[in-house]
Amino acid sequence: MSGADAVVVEPLGRPTHGVVAIPGSKSLTNRALLTAALAEGTSRLHGALVADDTEAMVDCLRRLGVEVLVPTPEAAGGQAVSVAGCGGRWPAATAELDARQAGTVARFLPPTLALGRGRYLLDGSAQLRARPLGPLLDAMADLGTDVRHAGGHLPVTIEARGADGWTEEVAIRGDVSSQFISGLMLAAPLTPRGLRVRLTTPLVSRPYLELTAAVMASFGAAADVGAEVVAVPPGRYAGRDYVVEPDASAASYFFAAAAITGGSVTVEGLGAGSLQGDRAFVDVLAAMGATVTAGADWTRVDGPPPGTLRAVEVDMADISDTAPTFAVAAAFAQGTSRARGIGFIRAKESDRIAAVVAGLAALGVEAVEEADGFAVCGRGGAALHGGAIETYDDHRIAMSFAMAGVVVPGVQILDPGCVAKTFPGFWTALEALRG
Repeated sequence: MSGADAVVVEPLGRPTHGVVAIPGSKSLTNRALLTAALAEGTSRLHGALVADDTEAMVDCLRRLGVEVLVPTPEAAGGQAVSVAGCGGRWPAATAELDARQAGTVARFLPPTLALGRGRYLLDGSAQLRARPLGPLLDAMADLGTDVRHAGGHLPVTIEARGADGWTEEVAIRGDVSSQFISGLMLAAPLTPRGLRVRLTTPLVSRPYLELTAAVMASFGAAADVGAEVVAVPPGRYAGRDYVVEPDASAASYFFAAAAITGGSVTVEGLGAGSLQGDRAFVDVLAAMGATVTAGADWTRVDGPPPGTLRAVEVDMADISDTAPTFAVAAAFAQGTSRARGIGFIRAKESDRIAAVVAGLAALGVEAVEEADGFAVCGRGGAALHGGAIETYDDHRIAMSFAMAGVVVPGVQILDPGCVAKTFPGFWTALEALRG
C-alpha cells in the first residue's frame, strides 16, 4: 500500500530468491560524465544511471556549453549517453549552475570550473547548502582561484581565469569528504604542471579516490593515490566508450534482504573485481554469517536461517554509504553490533548516525549513537515491530529501512519519493522480489 507521502512495505512472507536489476553506479556515472565532458572527442557511456543526481550533473554540463544526449526511457534499451567533450575548456563564459541535492556535483565541479574563463555561479538545494564545502574552497583559493562563498557553503561564485597560474601543491583535510580530493584530482590533469594534493589528516573513504583514479585512467589520465599525497601529472582526457557498473551501494539493500530472510539474491554486472569500494559490504554480511559467492561479473549473497546472523564490530570508514544498511541488518543479528570510523556521515544528506538510531527506535530496537558511529542491540529480529520511519529527505535512510519491512509488518517509509536521488526504480525493484 502506498501514497504520495508514505509507503507501507508489505512483508514477503518467505526468503528472498532471484536476480535483482540494479541501476548504474551514481559515483561512476557522475565521474564519467564530468571526465567525458572535459575530454577531447565524443564519449558514449553505457549503463549510466539516470536519476536526480546524474540529471543535475547533465544539466550543469549543458549550461557550461557541453552537448550531452541522454536517451529517453522509452528508447533507452541498450542506448548510451553521448557526451561531446570540450577539450578541457568550458565553452560558456558565464553560467548559473544548480547542483540540486547532488554532493558529487557540488564537490566535483568547482575545481573544474576554474579551468574556464568567465564567471560561474554554483548553488543547490537548502539541504545541499547545509553540507560543508569549506576545505575544498579554501584549497582552491590557495591554488590561486578567485572563489567567493557563503562561509564555506553554497552558493559559490568562481571568477575563472584558467588554471595556468595554479600552484603545483595544495594541502587539504582528508577526514571531511573524499569528494573534495576527487574534485581536485579530476581537474588536475588539465593544469600545466599537474598537482600534488597533500593530506593534512587521515583519509576517509579511500576507495572513492581509487575509483576516481580508475575513471581518470579509463579516459587517458593518471593519478597516484598515496597515504599522505595524491599526485596527478599533467595530461589530457580522450573520449571513449565506457561501461558503468551497477551501483554497489544500491545493491547493498538487496544483499541485506537476502541475509535477513535466509534467502538468496544475485546482482549481475557487479563482480569480484568491481571498481566500487561499497561492494565490500558483502564481506560484512559474510562476517555476520551469510555466504557470498562471486564471479567476474556477478555477486550472490545467501543468508543463514532467519534469526541467526551474528553481531559484528566493523570499521566502515571506507564503505560509509552502506552504514544505514548495516544498521538494519544488525537489528536482525544476535548480540550488539557496532559501526565505527564514520563520524563524518553526520554531514551527509542527513545526520545518518542520528537517523538510523531514531529509525531503529521507531521499530523497537535498542540503538545508541557513539562518537564515531553507532551500536545496535539485535535480538535476531525478535524485538522488531512496525513503525513510521522518518527519512529526512535522505534516499539511503528510506531504502535501508525498507529492508526491515521485507520481514516486519507495518514498516512505513515516509517521503518515499526521496529515493529518486539515486534509484528512481527502487520501489519497483523491491516489489519484483515477490516474483
